[in-house]
Amino acid sequence: MKVFRSDQHSLHFPTGELSGGVFVRPFECPERWEYISQSLQENGYNDIAEPDALNMDLLSRIHGADYLRFLQEAWRLWEAGGFKGDALPTVFPARRMQQREPDDIDGKLGYFAMAIETSITAGTWDAARSSAACAQSAAKHVSDGANASFSLCRPPGHHAGIDLYGGYCFLNNAALAAEVLLDGGSNKVTILDVDFHHGNGTQDIFYQRDDVQFISLHGDPNDVFPNFLGYADEKGEGAGLGYNINYPMPPKTPYSKWKEALNDATRNIQTYQPDALVISLGVDTFELDPISFFKLKSDDFTDYGRAIAALKLPTVFIMEGGYAVEEIGVNTVNVLNGFQSE
Repeated sequence: MKVFRSDQHSLHFPTGELSGGVFVRPFECPERWEYISQSLQENGYNDIAEPDALNMDLLSRIHGADYLRFLQEAWRLWEAGGFKGDALPTVFPARRMQQREPDDIDGKLGYFAMAIETSITAGTWDAARSSAACAQSAAKHVSDGANASFSLCRPPGHHAGIDLYGGYCFLNNAALAAEVLLDGGSNKVTILDVDFHHGNGTQDIFYQRDDVQFISLHGDPNDVFPNFLGYADEKGEGAGLGYNINYPMPPKTPYSKWKEALNDATRNIQTYQPDALVISLGVDTFELDPISFFKLKSDDFTDYGRAIAALKLPTVFIMEGGYAVEEIGVNTVNVLNGFQSE
């Protein structure tokens, strides 16, 4: 399985994030990439490539022009305002307020952000662009005939919507991969999101479309981030009605229950009959993950990798979350090994 990665991920490294009322070292840190990269090498995943340049025309199919402009200029505007630290939003357009992008950088941050744990730094745009380029190249590799590929994306992407960022995400890598597959000849694509947190951004992008089926297995938003999207009654709208499927699950969900949801998800995928599959691979379902509450063990990741392979679809794996740093590499490789074993 070919692996696409870029060292430019390290350009994004905020000094901290607000968690539980305390400013802490970010959970989404460069070590995540390093542990996964090391584990890949130790397990023989040595077919490694740098990505091609990012196709901005493809990216503009999933993100709004104003949003992309904001990401490119945010740090310059922040510095021009005389600010010294990382760029964080402090005000949001809440109910009955104007939904209008201000000129003020503080207002712009709040207008495009969905949460305040996600900082923008001097290197954020370049890192996010390189992460999306990895997803694009991995999808192109599969579109050209490979059975599978893995994109070691950092920063992750599934919380980035049409015109919003948050949850450590700026550009939606999985959505871009789906667009590349469609552009390469697929008529229908399924995105299966197995990250602990709901892929609200991916849902936002494809909610009214029928050429991309979105399925997410995640912690119940009534109990955990992103809180305001990911409920079971969200089915899609217009042409997309019926093609958005959520499986919210409660705290302490064991693998046996999680696997039941996965089995139902695979049946829905088989009914849809896509030409290709994108996996938003978050391994924060692990029992020791510091910001999650599922109870999957390392061997469980191997088992569900086999279940994904049983679908017998060209598959692009896109790295999302996972914050138990010492185990993140093991669990990621276990999914890929399980897939390869089939």
